[in-house]
Amino acid sequence: MHVAVGAIFNNQAKVLIAQRAKRSHQGGLWEFPGGKLKPGESVQAALARELEEELGIRVQQSAPLIRVHHDYTDKRVLLDVWGVRRFDGSPTGRQGQPLCWVDPVTLDKRIFPQADGPIIKALQLPHEYLITGAYKDMADFSLRLQAALDRGIRLLQLRAGPAEADEYAALVRQALERCRPYAAKLLLNTSVDTFAQHQADGLHLNSERLMACDKRPIAQYKWLCASVHNETELAQANKIDVDFIMLSPVLPTQSHPGAPTLGWDRFYTLTEKSRSPVFALGGMDSSQLTLAREKGAQGIAAITAFWER
Repeated sequence: MHVAVGAIFNNQAKVLIAQRAKRSHQGGLWEFPGGKLKPGESVQAALARELEEELGIRVQQSAPLIRVHHDYTDKRVLLDVWGVRRFDGSPTGRQGQPLCWVDPVTLDKRIFPQADGPIIKALQLPHEYLITGAYKDMADFSLRLQAALDRGIRLLQLRAGPAEADEYAALVRQALERCRPYAAKLLLNTSVDTFAQHQADGLHLNSERLMACDKRPIAQYKWLCASVHNETELAQANKIDVDFIMLSPVLPTQSHPGAPTLGWDRFYTLTEKSRSPVFALGGMDSSQLTLAREKGAQGIAAITAFWER
């Protein structure tokens, strides 16, 4: 069953949710407005029709957010989610459904159908993921990090650091002190044991650590990301319930000239099998963001494009 879903935003960057009728399937749970496509109907046409029928609004502008495949015991659904940021009218529950505007960061406090989990993650994540690169010293690291934050980066991976535990701890503290005033999230690319010694926002698993996991290695309230390069690693990421993945290499890179790449068609095929949002890595810069999102990505990840100052 193909369903068009709207993530509708107001001018305060809050998203609209509706509560299901008590008598309906999974009644009482919150959801994002939308409905089933009619035969031969496009997703955008179905979304516009459903939102006018349910809420009395007319969509003026929408863009793809995420596609979620989910298997219930009795049916399989595809939630085709579009972000709606421009519309005419004031939303009202035309079918008597309660409505609520909420900050995306608070969505976890509500109870949604299981299939909506990836949608919530997509709404809470930005569209750019910085991976730290080389730096001369702590001062240079701090300047590069501050420049990225000033440019709007709000999701960061500390990829490498000093081998000495004390020096690494100092680097993590420095990064967190810079990130906190911007509400930016810092993930550590390290072992589970080392991660447990710090107060970072999440853990990034390289592919080797990903494949060594038999279950999710950290708490649900921490962000968990994994590096994925093929279908086997993607299946493992799905199995351990990561919050998002970094899929690479999409395009040729300066660091690995001549290495095989996925290309955009293969990238799209793999994103369709992911149960979580996907960031594209490999040859990415801001000019690739629109295309990446058209190909199913949450956004792009990069070292060179985001770390240089």
